[in-house]
Amino acid sequence: MTDARMTNPAVVIPEAMPAILGVVKAAKKGGVPESVLELVHLRASQINGCSYCVVGGVASAKKNGETDERLHAVAAWREAPFFTEAERAALELSEHVTRLADRAVVPDEVWNAAAEHFDEKQLASLVLWISLTNFFNRINATTRQPAGDTW
Repeated sequence: MTDARMTNPAVVIPEAMPAILGVVKAAKKGGVPESVLELVHLRASQINGCSYCVVGGVASAKKNGETDERLHAVAAWREAPFFTEAERAALELSEHVTRLADRAVVPDEVWNAAAEHFDEKQLASLVLWISLTNFFNRINATTRQPAGDTW
């Protein structure tokens, strides 16, 4: 286990926390099912190697009724039979938003597939949620926040 390099920056600068939580709250009001938000959070966190967010995301998803079978398969969602077409579109979007540097842009076919399942408000919610996840991943991975800890 690695020790944290520092206290979480959002705790060190407490004025940041209300703004961060405000965006979290707003993103959850976009009409995307909580289960989909949990899945895209977990997938982005896996890609970014953020153990704090992976462990916390799994715990949150399980608390909200997600199954072990699906959670174990998120990393291999393309090959797993457990996900709906809407979830697959959201997971694909999550991967592309998270890996912007690898591709420079989210391809139209990925965006259009997501748009087949989610309206504009829901797409806004997904983009905000995936971006927030990447934000949290970068903070937690950079400062080595230990998995399982709470702020």
